[in-house]
Amino acid sequence: MTGSHDPAIRRLPATVLVLGAVSFLTDLSSEMIYPLLPVFLATVLAAGPVALGWIEGVAESTAAFVKLAAGLRSDRVRRRKPLILGGYALAGLVRPLIGLATSWLAVLGLRFADRIGKGLRTAPRDALIADVTEPEQRGHAFGVQRTLDHAGAVAGPLVAAALLTWAGLGLRAVFLLAAVPAALMVVVIVLGVREAPAATHEHPALRLRGAWSQLDGRFRLFLAAMLVFTLGNSTDAFILLRLQGAGVSAAGIAVMWAAFHVVKMVATYLGGRLSDRLGRRPMVLAGWAVYAAVYLAFALVDSPRAVLVTFFCYGVYYGLTEPVERAWVSELAPAGLRGTALGLYHGVVGLGALPASVLFGLVWQRLGSGAAFALGASLAAVAAALLLGVRSRSAAA
Repeated sequence: MTGSHDPAIRRLPATVLVLGAVSFLTDLSSEMIYPLLPVFLATVLAAGPVALGWIEGVAESTAAFVKLAAGLRSDRVRRRKPLILGGYALAGLVRPLIGLATSWLAVLGLRFADRIGKGLRTAPRDALIADVTEPEQRGHAFGVQRTLDHAGAVAGPLVAAALLTWAGLGLRAVFLLAAVPAALMVVVIVLGVREAPAATHEHPALRLRGAWSQLDGRFRLFLAAMLVFTLGNSTDAFILLRLQGAGVSAAGIAVMWAAFHVVKMVATYLGGRLSDRLGRRPMVLAGWAVYAAVYLAFALVDSPRAVLVTFFCYGVYYGLTEPVERAWVSELAPAGLRGTALGLYHGVVGLGALPASVLFGLVWQRLGSGAAFALGASLAAVAAALLLGVRSRSAAA
């Protein structure tokens, strides 16, 4: 990883670093809960894979609609911060309440509200990062934001594991304590996030139909490829369920999830920087290839050691795609429609989440986990073929 004396790091706008700190605190809070949620559902609430698929699918698809509306709204009013603050605050308030749930339907309702918050903040936040960053640094900026996000995802499960093992707390108590970093995150947003200077754009923000007409064929093909890929990209909760099936304990899953995010943290930083030099499309194609290989391995391997090795290799996929896709989308759209384009991107990913997770859960329950993971690998290959048709564009474009 590049050292702190790298001039590129010093040139990143303060808003990027503040939003990275917000992401750190948010993931510290959420990852005290998320890796333990499958175990909580299975052992405390007696819910199976289909319930897990519905919870995560409905949650992410709900976020999809809100992400699109929030991105479009932030373009029309030229203000990102109110939506960013509202989204983070809502999610931080309701997420810890999972600790009070007595049925999987209650968990579904709370995850629904949590994802509304995520939907409100995501596209405006990503648009603000692109607004304040020079084009040749956008991969780096998104890489830094995602790196700090994953750093929080490292800390969260470790805190949860410590509370479970050393403090002797139960799952419900750990979930409720996730409210502490969530409250601190709201303070950081209020004090530290600044809007980008107002700019006059060639393409003024419009209603969705008018905005869609100004987004070219490359962007539309990119969205089509993303939709196909997402249909095979079910919630990572199923991978955590795979770890449990390999014999990993609840505390062990929390620790492995933290270690997994160390891989993601390093990979996203390097991936974002590399995409500024190598281009966006080659990086995304490489990431989807890694994803297909990992899912195929999950379908074939049996030993606990092989499952864990495959799990950590999965983190490389995120590094090659997470910051790169966001940077690419921000460059495929006119500046005045950046929030809308990012809302469409996140929206397509979210809309595909419900059928993806429900289908994965049904295939797992009826045909076994191997068939479900093989389906995900196959859809990733089809999506990569579609992505070949999207002409690449330099980071400075």
